[in-house]
Amino acid sequence: MSANPLDLIAALITRARAAGADAADAIYVNRVAHGVQVRNGCTEDLERSETCDLGLRVFVGQRAAIVSATALDPERFDTLAARAVAMARVVPEDRFAGLCEQAQHGFVDAAGLDLFDPATPTTTDLMARARTAEEAALAVAGVSNSNGASASFGLSDIILMTSAGFSGRYARTSHSVSASVVAGSGTHMQRDYDYHSTVYLADLEDAALIGRRAGERTVARLNPVRPRTGRLPIVLDPRVSTSLLGHLSGAINGISIARGTSFLKEKMGQQIMPANITIIDDPRRVRGPGARPFDGEGMLTSTRTLVENGVLKTWALDSRSARQLGLTPTGCASRGTSGPPAPSLGNMHMQPGTLTPTELMRDIGEGIYVTEMMGSAINGITGDYSRGAAGFMIRGGVLAEPVAELTVAGNLNDMFARLVPANDLTFRQSTNAPTIRIDDMVIAGA
Repeated sequence: MSANPLDLIAALITRARAAGADAADAIYVNRVAHGVQVRNGCTEDLERSETCDLGLRVFVGQRAAIVSATALDPERFDTLAARAVAMARVVPEDRFAGLCEQAQHGFVDAAGLDLFDPATPTTTDLMARARTAEEAALAVAGVSNSNGASASFGLSDIILMTSAGFSGRYARTSHSVSASVVAGSGTHMQRDYDYHSTVYLADLEDAALIGRRAGERTVARLNPVRPRTGRLPIVLDPRVSTSLLGHLSGAINGISIARGTSFLKEKMGQQIMPANITIIDDPRRVRGPGARPFDGEGMLTSTRTLVENGVLKTWALDSRSARQLGLTPTGCASRGTSGPPAPSLGNMHMQPGTLTPTELMRDIGEGIYVTEMMGSAINGITGDYSRGAAGFMIRGGVLAEPVAELTVAGNLNDMFARLVPANDLTFRQSTNAPTIRIDDMVIAGA
């Protein structure tokens, strides 16, 4: 396509206005995905895809409609615009609908965020990484089989434009490696995994290290027992402690708050966590997997403190939920090509505590160190919490035998109030948390 996509999207919005729209915006996403998977040394999957997605949203008064397409084809613009306007004229009015009044004017890019890596791996490069990871995992004594290892590369080019004067464009790359293996045999098999994903190839962990960790984690899980049923402290490995931030994100989502369906709906400005807990959403983090210069409505992103010294400080609001609540949007709207914007937090993290993970466990006579959680029975209205889990017993302050087939239960209000973070925060994904301890959890086991 020789024409500049920005010019084409501007032309589409002009056509929408000419067709009768009072306002309009459009989002365009061009993606390249390249990945390989190997299993027991053989190539099991090899994929490469290039996709284009276009979404046009129009407003006719307080009515809105969205149409989408899979090509940025100017010959179809009149049809798309006319169809969108016709749809908007027949849907019910929404008094909270409209473009974001706080959106930036002018053009915005991702300068300073460093989201684009020019390094483009070949199929041979990806194959070598995947095989290196699998070979390292299979070399661990006790590993009996492979679930597969993979390596991938992705590139997304994102453009957003509104009839109110905003336009923005940025590209993001991703590189990843993963490995999953099996240990044991028959009914005594266990499996585990490891993975890493980064924006820049230079930041990606060595594939052999990822594979070796996958193998060691798998072997360590052999011959698990069921813990006793009772109330015990739990310690969440960083692989699963991030799930607590996911529950927080859902509970402060503006849509849930406006509907009254969140267990935190009455907690703004109140102490919901211990005084040493601070949680930040930082969509401006350089090379952050969830970093972005603007949100799905054209509002500039900014670093926001969600919980400060244990106190809930803000909701996550797009413009529609902000209007419902009589507040200002927070620049966290996420947008696809076939749906309206909705609140979505980017690079969340919990600031670390002062104790090492070893010190965090030292006084636990009996507890559970959780490395995996399965299923979910989370009641977003009450905060009631119940999840399947696996991991290791803690006995006398140190890790002991592996455990499986247990359920961890409680209430998120109480869990938030009791959590204690360790000092081992690392930034490996878009949501990050250190090791976390929570006392007095209900454990359903043997």
